Amino acid sequence: MSTRPLTLMAVHAHPDDEATGTGGVLARYSAEGIRTVVVTCTDGRCGDGPGGVKLGQPGHDAAQVVAARQAELEASCAVLGVDSLELLGYADSGMTGWPSNDAPGSFWSTPVEEAAARLAELIRRYQPDVVVTYDENGFYGHPDHVQAHRVTMAAVATTGSVAKVYWTTAPSSFMESFAEMAAAGGITFDEPEQEMPEIGLPDEEITTWVDVSAEVGRKRRALAAHSSQEDAAFFLRIPEDMFARAMGTEHFLRVHDTTGAPLPEDDLFAGLRPAPADQG
Repeated sequence: MSTRPLTLMAVHAHPDDEATGTGGVLARYSAEGIRTVVVTCTDGRCGDGPGGVKLGQPGHDAAQVVAARQAELEASCAVLGVDSLELLGYADSGMTGWPSNDAPGSFWSTPVEEAAARLAELIRRYQPDVVVTYDENGFYGHPDHVQAHRVTMAAVATTGSVAKVYWTTAPSSFMESFAEMAAAGGITFDEPEQEMPEIGLPDEEITTWVDVSAEVGRKRRALAAHSSQEDAAFFLRIPEDMFARAMGTEHFLRVHDTTGAPLPEDDLFAGLRPAPADQG
C-alpha cells in the first residue's frame, strides 16, 4: 500500500486568490489530514500599495508591494493550514490592456510551455491527487488567471498526471445575490447600467459542491491577511453572518477524472478514499 499522502494542489495567479476561491477547501482538507499545496504564479506587484495607492500613482513602489504581498500570502497560508507554498515568481501582468501585460518577465508574456515546464516539476514532486485552477476565461477574464489555466492544463497533460482536475466557479444563484452582498458591504456601483461580466455557471452544470461551513471563519481570517488589497477588503466589509452563508460552500467544475466517482459530488476526493460508513 502506498504511504504517499493524499494531496490537493491549488494553482493560483496572485497572492490572495488562494483565500478567495479555495480558502474553504484548503482549510477543510488540511484539517482532515490531506496535504495541501498552493502554487502562486505571480508576485502581485500590480496590486495596491500602502493606503490603497494604485499602480502608476505616486507612492506605488512595486518592490515594496511584492514584499508586502508575499508576507500576506504566507500569513494566509498559515491560517489555512497549507503544508507547502510554491512561488513561480513571474511579474504580475495587471488587468487586461495595461502596459504591464507585455512587460518583460510578466506572466502573460511568458510562453505557456516555459511556465508549464516549471509547474510540471512541482506536479512530479508532489504527485497531487487533485489539482484546482481556473476555467478558460480565468473565472472573470484577468490575463494572469487565463494564463494560470493554460499553464496548469498544459502541465497536467505534460506529466500525464491522473489527478482529478477542477476549475473554480460559482452558481448563478449565488451571482444573483452579489448585488445584495455588495450593498450590505456598503458598496455601490457608479455605472449601474453596465452589465456585470458573465461568470460562473447555471446551478445544474456545477459538478461539485463542497461544504466548507466549518472552516468559514478561517477563510475570513485568510482574507484578512490580505486586507491591504481592495478585493479582499470588499469581502471583509460583508457582515459576518452573510459572509458565512455566502462562503459556506465552494463550487467547482470537474474536468478530468479517472476514478469514476458519480456526479454531482460533495468532495474533491470522492473516489480517492473510502466512502463514509452509512449512519444507522
